Amino acid sequence: MTKKNSSGLTRRGLLGAFAATAVAAAPTYSNAAGFLRGAGDIRRIGMHSGRTGERLETIYWIEGEYIGEAVREINMHMRDWRTGEAVQMDLRTIDIMSAALNLMDTTEPYLLLSGYRSPRTNQMLSSNNRGVARNSLHMRGQAADLRLTSRTTAQMANAALACRAGGVGRYNRSNFVHMDCGDVRSWRG
Repeated sequence: MTKKNSSGLTRRGLLGAFAATAVAAAPTYSNAAGFLRGAGDIRRIGMHSGRTGERLETIYWIEGEYIGEAVREINMHMRDWRTGEAVQMDLRTIDIMSAALNLMDTTEPYLLLSGYRSPRTNQMLSSNNRGVARNSLHMRGQAADLRLTSRTTAQMANAALACRAGGVGRYNRSNFVHMDCGDVRSWRG
């Protein structure tokens, strides 16, 4: 259901108009934690999936409030593409992804390699690959494996690490970075 205010504009329309006119400076690595604590008026995320061909560019948070419709779109985009199952992604992971993208000063959308994984998918992957954790945070909707063509895995990992908000795995051979909202830690795969 779309709510209209007294002027006849939808909330989505207002957000779109606001986003079109907003100019926001990208935070530096030194203030990444401040961004996650709520500094900044707008949070956006861009992703595309090579598996499904779907693209997503959305503002999902504005002035302290998550936008339900945008969050639902993110959840569907980050679904297990093998089974079609979607869950409520942990918004802390989305915030880390957004903050890291801002820190890298790029408008390129992430290539989403893996978001949510069903237990069945995770078991299949872990039985074929030692690098897949049996109790992966992907199964809880708390992790994403991401790639950018305009940034190296080192640049991506450093931006995510600067957020000091979760786990960061750097996989140079496979050219992707894992970001999650679990304990603060880092590793190389």
